[in-house]
Amino acid sequence: MTVLSCRFSVFSSKALVGSQSYKDLIVWQEGLLLCSAIYEVCSKFPTTERYGLADQMKRAAVSIPSNIAEGQARRHINEFAHFLSIANGSLAELDTQRLIAQNLGFISGEQSFEIELRITSIRKMLYSLIESLKRPQSRATGN
Repeated sequence: MTVLSCRFSVFSSKALVGSQSYKDLIVWQEGLLLCSAIYEVCSKFPTTERYGLADQMKRAAVSIPSNIAEGQARRHINEFAHFLSIANGSLAELDTQRLIAQNLGFISGEQSFEIELRITSIRKMLYSLIESLKRPQSRATGN
């Protein structure tokens, strides 16, 4: 998998809610890269799985950056945190599907590990971002 990434501060108060683009959030950027990687991996699944597990994995992967973007665009801290939580749920769903794909032999152990590393990284960023939204100074700028 090729990793292309631009880095911006995930904790920039301007990027948290409303005033900047969700595209400035590292967690969104990494979610987009994960989504692309999942599409690439799923393209090599057996034809019989194109509308089964592969489709489920792609839907979960698309949901991650999509919910981060939607939440950031909502302009309210509580809504943003809610959508980040949904993105985190999609990460858990994708992680489970990754294990199923590995168990069925659709992806190698190495591919599974690379995806797991990305999922873990994004999960940590989401938790950090959610915690930063709970801090009093974040609330003052977002509501």
